[in-house]
Amino acid sequence: MKLLEFIPIKLTLLLVLGILTGYFINTGIRLPFMLTLVSLSILGILLFKQKKAIGVTFGIIAACTTIFLGILIFTLAQPKNATDHYSHITSKGSETWKLKITEVLKPTSFSHRFIAEVMHYQTKKASGRIILNLAIDPIYGKFNVDDELIVLADKVDIKPPLNPHQFDYKNYLEQQGVYHQIYLNRHNFLRYDHPVRTLNGYTAHLRDKISAQLAQANFGEDEFGIIQALFLGQRDDITEETYTAFKKAGAVHILAISGLHIGIILLFLEFLLRPMELLPKGKVLKLIAIVFLLWGFAVLAGLSASVVRAVTMFSFVAYALYLNRPSNTFNILALSMFFILLVIDPMLLFNVGFQMSYAAVFAIVWIYPLLQKFYNPKPWVVKKVWQLLSVSIAAQVGVLPISLYYFHQFPGLFFVSNLLIVPFLGLILGMGIIVIVLVLMNLAPDSLIGLYNSVIGLMNTLIDWVAQQEIFIFQNIPFDSIQMVLTYTFMIALIWMIHTFTFKRLVSVLLCIICLQIWSLYKQDSTQNKEQLWIAHQTKNSILMHQSGAHLTIYTPDSASSTRIISDYSIKENIHTTTYQPLANAFSLNHSRLIIIDSSSVFLESDEYPDFVLLTQSPKLNLERLIDSLHPGVLIADGSNYRSYIKRWAVTCDHKKIPFHYTGEQGAFVLKLE
Repeated sequence: MKLLEFIPIKLTLLLVLGILTGYFINTGIRLPFMLTLVSLSILGILLFKQKKAIGVTFGIIAACTTIFLGILIFTLAQPKNATDHYSHITSKGSETWKLKITEVLKPTSFSHRFIAEVMHYQTKKASGRIILNLAIDPIYGKFNVDDELIVLADKVDIKPPLNPHQFDYKNYLEQQGVYHQIYLNRHNFLRYDHPVRTLNGYTAHLRDKISAQLAQANFGEDEFGIIQALFLGQRDDITEETYTAFKKAGAVHILAISGLHIGIILLFLEFLLRPMELLPKGKVLKLIAIVFLLWGFAVLAGLSASVVRAVTMFSFVAYALYLNRPSNTFNILALSMFFILLVIDPMLLFNVGFQMSYAAVFAIVWIYPLLQKFYNPKPWVVKKVWQLLSVSIAAQVGVLPISLYYFHQFPGLFFVSNLLIVPFLGLILGMGIIVIVLVLMNLAPDSLIGLYNSVIGLMNTLIDWVAQQEIFIFQNIPFDSIQMVLTYTFMIALIWMIHTFTFKRLVSVLLCIICLQIWSLYKQDSTQNKEQLWIAHQTKNSILMHQSGAHLTIYTPDSASSTRIISDYSIKENIHTTTYQPLANAFSLNHSRLIIIDSSSVFLESDEYPDFVLLTQSPKLNLERLIDSLHPGVLIADGSNYRSYIKRWAVTCDHKKIPFHYTGEQGAFVLKLE
């Protein structure tokens, strides 16, 4: 099957190319707008003269137009490019906001967190999104979707990661159009009594009402959390142990309302509404009913980005089933992706869930038929098991490079959990809908609630068993973006070769393998030739990481709390071995000398002045005297020091004209020793 012969696939790839171009090259709005307008005008003239959309010239102009359109929609999707965005309004004195809560985030140990839409800023009408942090306090509780607030507080920048290779939460929020946050207390905000209600607010209220009534039923704690996740899209009540078990078992996708759930509901509705086909124009009526019910479920689940994306995609899949033309499946999927990126949000292209959803679906459509040709058993039971296993393998192959890139792990027993759970997920979802409806009507018998509770409990038990087979969980796998792209290129070339074997396709597969090997050798060589010392940031702890090739030596008084920082660094830097050492008083590496002064305030004087001095554990010393004695090149303070000391040291260093680096503000300090 020659996929690039399909026009929707070509247009989608060109649109993606345009969005990526806009992401990496900041062009502003004017240039892509003019280019899109000019290219559309040329297309119109050519179409008017030729009467048909044919010819090389028309194809080239159409391709350029689609690329320019991708750049334009990406640029327009950036909230900062809106003329009324709050960042364009000059702030004088205290900042005044009128905000509307649009999303409730998972709370932390200290505060509730929300995303709010900016309605007014400094008394001027404005737009934008901002994060609100509300300290947990029983006096004023928490906010709900659609609540409107008047806030008197200054916005605060969202900090980038302070340590190397940590998750970049700042970049993650910027991709969602969030650039600042505000901290609230009981004195700096007022809540409107009668805010304007929206569809989002009504659905949130409906979910809260359903959740409250379900909480009164006799469900177990873990079972209640699973039900909330499966039907209401709320995972806050799932315990950390349960979530970790699903993650290790390769079944975490079950906990998020995504393409899997919508796909199962679609198949269930296809079966349930099949009698409608007997009516005049029954197929059309069935299609309309299915799409209506899918979007009804999306409303119930909160119209989150992932749910809207999945329902949009499977609305197109429902249309493909209506056409009953297998060759059109790729066309329909590409068209749904084109529609989602063009109309809903081009930033979804950078969303992990979006990437995995489409990678899995495309892989199922492409790889599943090949697996069925490879082995087609006759016994009915064996055939059904093989079909289910084929779907699971195809989906896992499709998302494998993305999973390795983002999560650096691979659950070896994914097929076991999918074989045990996915066949019964339709039953779990169908039975759950019935139970929820009966609970809301106060008609659910205790026996039915107990039965459903046992079904969810059995699913959790199976997941726990799979997760405990840790020998089959491959973790901490180094895998970068180049490897992800090369792996997908290899997979596509391999599938093409399997589909129709030719010498050229064999050569392309071998070239992909060679490129992967060259890149791996290059990474290994880069690692072996790298030596550097990092002074990391962690509150109430000191961490020094000395990398010498593929070996990492960690100097810290508290190794247990530094595990996450060390793990993130080791994966990205391709570290093979690690050792832990107690924190020393001095380091001398490649003609660079570092002295460490801890709470004892003791340091050794010598004729050779240190290049760097690290202050840890809040030493009580006269910093001016130390500077006059040691003449350090740079003074460094890590996260183990008191904030009051940091402020005092910064003033002293500024007075003495000595560079001062605090890891809590400027991030980890690196000494490159190549």
